[in-house]
Amino acid sequence: MWSFLSSINKNLVIAIPLLMAAGFCYGLVTDAGWVKSLIVPFTFLMVYPMMVTLRIKKVLEGGDGRAQLLTQLINFAVIPFAAFGLGKIFFPESHFMALGLLLASLVPTSGMTISWTGFAKGNLEAAVKMTVIGLILGSLATPFYVQWLLGTQVTVDTAAVMTQIAFIVFLPMAAGFATQQALVAKVGQKGFQDIWAPRFPALSTIGVLGIVFIAIAVKARAVAEQPQQLIGIFVPLLLLYLFNYSLSTITGKSLLPRGDAIALVYGTVMRNLSIALAIAMNAFGPRGSEAALVIALAYIIQVQSAAWYVKLTDRIFGPAAPAKP
Repeated sequence: MWSFLSSINKNLVIAIPLLMAAGFCYGLVTDAGWVKSLIVPFTFLMVYPMMVTLRIKKVLEGGDGRAQLLTQLINFAVIPFAAFGLGKIFFPESHFMALGLLLASLVPTSGMTISWTGFAKGNLEAAVKMTVIGLILGSLATPFYVQWLLGTQVTVDTAAVMTQIAFIVFLPMAAGFATQQALVAKVGQKGFQDIWAPRFPALSTIGVLGIVFIAIAVKARAVAEQPQQLIGIFVPLLLLYLFNYSLSTITGKSLLPRGDAIALVYGTVMRNLSIALAIAMNAFGPRGSEAALVIALAYIIQVQSAAWYVKLTDRIFGPAAPAKP
């Protein structure tokens, strides 16, 4: 079972479009309203496993302060405002679509930040810290950014959003840390890293695919009536990711050594779409499904672009130094 789940996790480029297609077909042929009752269990299944493998203690280690500072400046002083501007241009009347674009920009980093940094031979230790810091800061800042930027257009119950974030981020984080400590105490750090840690991302993938299926199923009939809507969503998402990659690449190449620069790119471009999707589906009522549709489509661009960027890494930053014998 674990090998099967792991293979799905490694092939999200295929798995996510397949589940989107399945959700679309299901939503067309039947009333998909009941699937909303699965949002909470799938949300927990999506978030908790990634928290088990999160190395929170790494935040206390120094050595790459400039990379961390630049990463969070891009994450919170630039990208949310770029997403807000694109939302104003492309969704002037569809405020919940604009909300989805904003949410997709507000919670940076995920487990994939670390994975893609490793594939590109970047600084893994810096990527781990970016993941923890970005996740915590993004979770705390999201309600205030949404209220500040879209509060006049979208009814934002800040207390409800904060409650949802506590439930889908900080509660699983605490439970995940407790699970991690219990497993380390039982099998040792090496046993945890070798045996247990690789299993949890695969479990998280089930939650991601379940939420993507639900997000598309509940919007299937609306999309079928206006198929051009998908193109209208893809364009601003593509522009947002192109801007993010360009800014992060130029910043990293100009100001950081190769390993830190690669970590910065993936620490800013990889958004935690799982948490953004959960917030959209849980905190904004029925119309949150419009925001969720934008975030679900962002998965396709994010996974595909990350894979292509790995192939271009050596051309952009030069080859990695050979490993010392």
